[in-house]
Amino acid sequence: MQPPPPTPDPLSQRVAARLAMLAIGVASASLVLLVVVQGWQVIARYVLNDSPSWTEPVTLLLLASAMSMGAAAGVHTRRHFSFALLADRASPALGRALRLLQSLVVVVIGAMLAYWGGVLFLDGLHIPTAGASMPESIDYLPIALGGLLMALFALAQMLQGNQAPMLRVDADESGD
Repeated sequence: MQPPPPTPDPLSQRVAARLAMLAIGVASASLVLLVVVQGWQVIARYVLNDSPSWTEPVTLLLLASAMSMGAAAGVHTRRHFSFALLADRASPALGRALRLLQSLVVVVIGAMLAYWGGVLFLDGLHIPTAGASMPESIDYLPIALGGLLMALFALAQMLQGNQAPMLRVDADESGD
């Protein structure tokens, strides 16, 4: 007889769900601001004939933020960096092993993104960006934070025994 699967810690699930919702909020706001900044760039360039220099670095920061936070939320819901089709079709034991391997790969990739993104961010803090009053390396900050969240979400999935996929990130999953 097999032992029952470990029960996930409700507090860690609630914290992970709230972090994922925060990541989705940051990604969404970044996309909206990206449209606004690029819209202003077009109006300023073609209507006012006075192209602002700050729009390109701000656009790159917003794009990095949307991408990194969206990827992290996708890891939480197991919709990103996943080979669920293979794991779902495999035997239960092989499926658990594949989900564990998937989470381990994401932990490694997320940790690398967090570490090297942090190193690159800190390395360029003293270099000013042309056209905007930001450090040149600011684009690496969301990559480092997104990598950290990806690693945390995947590690939590590993510790929870890779039970059923976490397809929802709303407050209802926490039992509130």
